[in-house]
Amino acid sequence: MRHFFGLLLGFVVAGAVLLGGGWAAQVAARAAAQELDPVQDTRILIAIGVMAVLGLLIGLILVTRVSPLAAFVPSIVLLAWTLVYVLDVSRAASLVPTGAAVQQDLAEASRGMLTLLSTGVYGMLGIALFLPVIMPSRWARRWDGEDDEEDAGWDTGD
Repeated sequence: MRHFFGLLLGFVVAGAVLLGGGWAAQVAARAAAQELDPVQDTRILIAIGVMAVLGLLIGLILVTRVSPLAAFVPSIVLLAWTLVYVLDVSRAASLVPTGAAVQQDLAEASRGMLTLLSTGVYGMLGIALFLPVIMPSRWARRWDGEDDEEDAGWDTGD
């Protein structure tokens, strides 16, 4: 059951990194280019908050004992998209939702995703998220001697 919830968490993290991180990166890049003051523009503060929450989420997945699938799913998505970008830039760019029918915030997130993809940030995050997957201790359950006896229903005579 732990791996099933880890798989679901992995899909949530992948979506958050792609959409939330893309949107926040685009807003931050626009603010830096226009030299905007974060105190004057609340969107910049929200973007910084989104980046902080994503950093916290990724950090928790890397250091806690959740299922390694929670890190595996976003790492494979990010690494696969980076590989497609290295092999064929136009095909990788075509995977991003663009066009007139796309809502403005999603279009802004799409531009941010392309920025993060082209600068190698997604490749770097993908490698960092892949490291917990190759650690055997993350796949095994933690067993304590006392809990093992209680779970098995054995009476120790105490």
